[in-house]
Amino acid sequence: MSRIYDVIVVGAGSMGISAGYQLAKRGIRTLLIDSFDPPHQQGSHHGDTRLIRHAYSGGSTYITLALQADQLWRELEELSQTQLLVRSGVINLADNVRLSFRDRIKDATRLGVKVERLEAAEITNRWPGFRLPESFEGMYEPDAGFLFSEKCIAAYRSLALAEGAEILVHTPVEEIFVQGAGVSVKTHSGHYFASQLIISAGAWLNTLEPFVALPVRAVRKTVGWFRAEPRLFDQAVFPGFTLATEHGGYYGFPSIQGTGLKIGRHDGGQTWRPGEKLEPFGALAEDETDLRNTLEEYMPHAAGGLLNGGACRYELTPDENFIIDRHPNYTNVLVAGGFSGHGFKFSSAVGVILADLIENRKPAVELEPFSISRFDAITT
Repeated sequence: MSRIYDVIVVGAGSMGISAGYQLAKRGIRTLLIDSFDPPHQQGSHHGDTRLIRHAYSGGSTYITLALQADQLWRELEELSQTQLLVRSGVINLADNVRLSFRDRIKDATRLGVKVERLEAAEITNRWPGFRLPESFEGMYEPDAGFLFSEKCIAAYRSLALAEGAEILVHTPVEEIFVQGAGVSVKTHSGHYFASQLIISAGAWLNTLEPFVALPVRAVRKTVGWFRAEPRLFDQAVFPGFTLATEHGGYYGFPSIQGTGLKIGRHDGGQTWRPGEKLEPFGALAEDETDLRNTLEEYMPHAAGGLLNGGACRYELTPDENFIIDRHPNYTNVLVAGGFSGHGFKFSSAVGVILADLIENRKPAVELEPFSISRFDAITT
């Protein structure tokens, strides 16, 4: 193995492995370094599935990025000869007194996204597994669905290696130095050198302080799979969903080949720090009861026995927008982090953005919402 590369990528999870593939495909000598062996269960990409939807809040940036990502996932499917994306549709649900989908529908329609606004009665008629108050409304995206997240990581890894990228696994980064126009990365197996560096360490980002110090908080999050009535919640008849309630925000997936309906909560969670034990699902009573109570209220025929549970890590920024930017002190260092529990669907497109920035190309998406400068005093 060489010690000298064009680019080193620290963190080969969702964003890092996508960037590694894009770089290697362009003939750029690339080394990926990961503390684990992706796909793995120590980050944010495990748990089988992730929603992909396009009618996003926050204006055109996220919508444009989601559409680009969708196209890239389809390309990855073709290249890997693996099904990665299922268009189950996604229904976004909320009490219209608390949340309106009006602006999202307007932006999405303008950018060519198929979307329908539905009243509660029409939602429960189409999908009788839901039980909704009359004040609820829905925004349905028929072309949305879900990704098989771990298969996506495996596909990108395989293709990246085939294009000539190299990967070091079970290799934590101990220190990073910028030396003139180059970068040195210290690990237990020695030093590695490159002209440019990408940091995409996910929930482990804070282990790289003080080289990069960002207001990113790692949080323990849980998901559960519950026994559900097949005729109501099977993948063939039930969509992915988001659900905004007075008690919190939830998301979920249909039962895939009998695995049960999967549900998680987007808000809340417990702060976690790298090096601490991540408590398994069930360590806290609310791990199951919070999810079960929501199912009993809104999807009672999916509130059967717990079939499985899992715990993962979110990496939250204060505004829950991403960080994709150059290090304020080193123009040859890129930082991609703080994907705040909704980033996986975009990782195919983020990889292209990072590769474009490495080559000093202007990305196809406006990156101002993801700038580091929006935070105060964050780096040393």
